[in-house]
Amino acid sequence: MRLLPREEKFYHLFLKQVEIISEASRLLLEAVRAGNARLAIAATEINVLEHRGDEVIHELFTRLNQTFITPIDPEDIHNLSSALDNVLDGVEETAHRLVSYRINPIPPSMIQLSEIVASCARALKAAFEALEKNGPIMEHCIEINRLENEADLVGRSSVVDLFDTEKDPIMLIKLKEVYEFFEATIDSCEDVADVLQNVVVKNS
Repeated sequence: MRLLPREEKFYHLFLKQVEIISEASRLLLEAVRAGNARLAIAATEINVLEHRGDEVIHELFTRLNQTFITPIDPEDIHNLSSALDNVLDGVEETAHRLVSYRINPIPPSMIQLSEIVASCARALKAAFEALEKNGPIMEHCIEINRLENEADLVGRSSVVDLFDTEKDPIMLIKLKEVYEFFEATIDSCEDVADVLQNVVVKNS
């Protein structure tokens, strides 16, 4: 059973949004690997992508309000759209904080978390591609859940180390907040996966 028929535009818009998320997460990862000098440029590029993503979400909501019969429950479309919007917002906010707080050098754990964000984005893209092809959506959702658990371990360990080693209280606050943005972004990826799993169960 095809969850999102080809004639519907919702699939196209969802995939467009996850492609924007993938590009934003790729830019963030490249920037943190390259160092602080690259971050300002990346943050500007990610901000442009975030505005483009807002347009896609607006189109999704507009189409949802204009469509009498939707391929999946309207509530699920709304929840998927909102969760995807939160993911992209999280990537943009994380990049912005790294620049505005002048985090230099970038801690290795933040590079690791950026890698997890990029991996989540790839899994999201694969999951939405599977919708069109009636492929194995659940395995991608499970991978996102695994990545979220991995991120929890990295984030919690990093914050513990932060309180043990960071002597500057202002920098401690800044770093802790950036870790929280990473965590929220990856949690939003898991929110998308949870809605997708509900869609699969409803339509199985």
